Amino acid sequence: MSKDPSKFLAMNGNSRIPLGVTYGSLGVLGPSAVTEVAQSAEAAGYQSFWTVEASGTDAFSLLGAVSHAAPGLDLATGIVPIQFRGPSLTAMTAATLQALNPVRNVWIGLGVSAPGVLRQHGIQAPDRPIAMMREYVALLRECLSGESVTFEGDFWQLRRFRLAVRLEEQSPKIVIAALNPQMLKLGGEIADAVLLNYIPAAHVGEAAQHIRAGGNATIMSYVHAAVGDLSEVARSARKDLFNYAMADGYANMFRSAGFGSEVDQLRSHQADRDREGALASVTDRMIQAINFVGSQDEVAGFIRNYIDSGVEYPILMPMPWGADRRLVTQLTLEAAAVAVS
Repeated sequence: MSKDPSKFLAMNGNSRIPLGVTYGSLGVLGPSAVTEVAQSAEAAGYQSFWTVEASGTDAFSLLGAVSHAAPGLDLATGIVPIQFRGPSLTAMTAATLQALNPVRNVWIGLGVSAPGVLRQHGIQAPDRPIAMMREYVALLRECLSGESVTFEGDFWQLRRFRLAVRLEEQSPKIVIAALNPQMLKLGGEIADAVLLNYIPAAHVGEAAQHIRAGGNATIMSYVHAAVGDLSEVARSARKDLFNYAMADGYANMFRSAGFGSEVDQLRSHQADRDREGALASVTDRMIQAINFVGSQDEVAGFIRNYIDSGVEYPILMPMPWGADRRLVTQLTLEAAAVAVS
């Protein structure tokens, strides 16, 4: 982590709290806006910039642009699906980014992608996701070591691979995105950090117990928020949560977090092809627990709830809902910075 004392860091007990921002929710602004958002985040004292990879932008291309536009930010993916890129390619890409930014942290966020995303790429969902993630991380660490790697696993095989990029100061760090108990525990055991997503602050404590059962990985979480009026953007929030509630992994986590009735009603309506009924099943209570909408002060308080619940590294996911998406994004960035100032 950066030793720069000018960074916007807060004290929570004896822990210093860094703050990140993800571009994952901002695809509607287009790739060209990434530098503007990164520069705004750097000016506000953010520590890191995160990108995603699904069917839109390439995660590492955006980070290359960010590294030039806002060189004071750490660089992170959250997430790269492990089915898209083999461990050796991920090692090469991450090492290249690290070598070009030797004094910044490079966080390689990995996840087992949702079946819907995998189908778009013609990839089948794995029937052993835990085993697949364990093997991927083990092989990725070997590839990053710079030593010759020969590996015969259940999912990947390498013969005499050697990373030609020499990392002088530090090596990329590994983050596992996790929703449910087994992956949370695995992340705690084998990763440098575990990334939570779409999780209410009230459910963080339970997730943290599973992570700590595995080990001492840093607990990170996306925090979804927008500065705005809920009555004006509720439909956007409902659509967003609907999409994730239709994925089994997220649905199970939502149920564990106390939103089982919403998920069951939503899925029942969707099975009957009643889209409006499905959207209406997402209550305001569920929105405000996961995709919070409110004033700047209220957004700041919402982010502090995650810190108080055990998140060691919050990462803002600004939801660009409203007539002026860029203004909402900027106001939400500013509110989150205040939360940890």
